[in-house]
Amino acid sequence: MKKMSLQRIQESLRFTAFLLLCLPALATMAASDGNDPHTKDIRNIVLVHGAFADGSGYKALFNILTAKGYHVTVVQNPLTSLKDDVAATQNILDKQDGPCVLVGHSWGGTVITEAGTHPKVAALVYIAAFQPDKGENTAQLAGSGPATEPSGILPPDDKGVIYFDAAQFHNGFSADLPIETSNFMAASQVPIFAACFGAPVSQVAWKNKPSYGIVATDDHALHPDIQRRMYKRAGDHITEIKGSHVVFISQPEAVANVIIAAAHTQQ
Repeated sequence: MKKMSLQRIQESLRFTAFLLLCLPALATMAASDGNDPHTKDIRNIVLVHGAFADGSGYKALFNILTAKGYHVTVVQNPLTSLKDDVAATQNILDKQDGPCVLVGHSWGGTVITEAGTHPKVAALVYIAAFQPDKGENTAQLAGSGPATEPSGILPPDDKGVIYFDAAQFHNGFSADLPIETSNFMAASQVPIFAACFGAPVSQVAWKNKPSYGIVATDDHALHPDIQRRMYKRAGDHITEIKGSHVVFISQPEAVANVIIAAAHTQQ
């Protein structure tokens, strides 16, 4: 009996030693369970549109990303003020079930710069977008480099609203799309209040989170050199894609690849 008791004690001691050795691995496994962006790919993507083209322009990008298993949500900005657009974006971010990649096109880049301070945002992607620093506004950045030709943005109307000239829409905004598509986009464009472009950014998400910048090399709405300068200043991972200002419509696969790369970013 005494011999059996000693054997059991020895076995118990060996098992205890084994558990102690396993504790670090068990702790790591526990930490990886849930929404920890350090240990698994980000699955949530939030897309923010710019001026003149609303969230429906993201349809091809939505289809590509959802087919790859991502949960994609498209924000419909009111385009009434920077504050309103940031609030609309953060409302969608509140509803995500874990970390996400926040994507902005054109004016949407200004929006995600401020909205991206939301705790669920793990990385940012700028598509032919403005990427302001603290205190800067969109109008300043638009005028900070070479002018584009043709310039299709009309002066504000008597209500302070800006439209893109329908006659210039194809050449100035979406030159690599079929003319029929451009004509419909011009007819269904979403105008923006001029005050949006003059509103300074007060918070800058890209200073604390990884960011990716897509340069549309044939952009006639926001000069590619301005895009390059902003992205370089921010330390973005920069990708150049041959396309117009709406490169996310004409080259959705190439844009999707950048977003997927951002989703793999280890935080």
